[in-house]
Amino acid sequence: TSAQEITSDASSIDGSHFNKDHGTRFVIHGWTQSAQDEMNTRITKAWLSRGDYNVIVVDWARARSVDYASSVLAVPGAGAKVGEMIKYLHEHHGMSLDSLEVIGHSLGAQVSGYAGKTVGEGRIHSIVGLDPALPLFSYDKPDKRLSTSDAHYVESIQTNGGKLGFLKPIGKGAFYPNGGQTQPGCGLDVTGSCSHGRSVLYYAEAVTEDNFGTIKCGDYEAAVAKECGSTYSSVRMGAVTNAYMVDGDYYVPVNSDSPFGKIG
Repeated sequence: TSAQEITSDASSIDGSHFNKDHGTRFVIHGWTQSAQDEMNTRITKAWLSRGDYNVIVVDWARARSVDYASSVLAVPGAGAKVGEMIKYLHEHHGMSLDSLEVIGHSLGAQVSGYAGKTVGEGRIHSIVGLDPALPLFSYDKPDKRLSTSDAHYVESIQTNGGKLGFLKPIGKGAFYPNGGQTQPGCGLDVTGSCSHGRSVLYYAEAVTEDNFGTIKCGDYEAAVAKECGSTYSSVRMGAVTNAYMVDGDYYVPVNSDSPFGKIG
């Protein structure tokens, strides 16, 4: 089905493909990106390949400020807008919060945190933060970033920790592909953008293939050091069942090319 623009008004939603009986996915892009960006099309296709879902792609224009700091200032407002839309769909169009997942990349992950705070602590079923943006955000201020209380379950896939993304665990389930700092196949990657973007590719592949085996770690330092042993846990990165069983930090072995997941 082709994409349609929607707004929080009855005629817009009633005239759209929105179906309250289907699970809903909100997808939120990062800095300099737009609704048409490859990240959105990949994740949309991944979910629609699994069945009928309402996939709602958020387009927040201030993400496209030339100045990153200016986009950061827009994050709380963008998150509040998304949160209000979620509340509107839930209250007026029967959208279930129990089958809702919000996926955000980089700055979009921080937007998803504010969306969760707006809807109310733990009310959104799950939020997946794809390498949540680090610059100008503080680990010590969870009320001003994506944090574990923003949804019933928060998962983070951390791929460029300490540079463009956080190294310390953000989600209740924090996954560290290749140790979470640099990703194989990214070469020198001076800016970190390749490793940062890998989180999107990994997640889209996880949705369609469910092929990322994980190794449970004692803490995030062990995951970063790749010192968690070699025994796979029963947990797969990005799996929808994680909301019911995951708590802790996981090391994720990955390939340098697609398929990135190591379990067939």
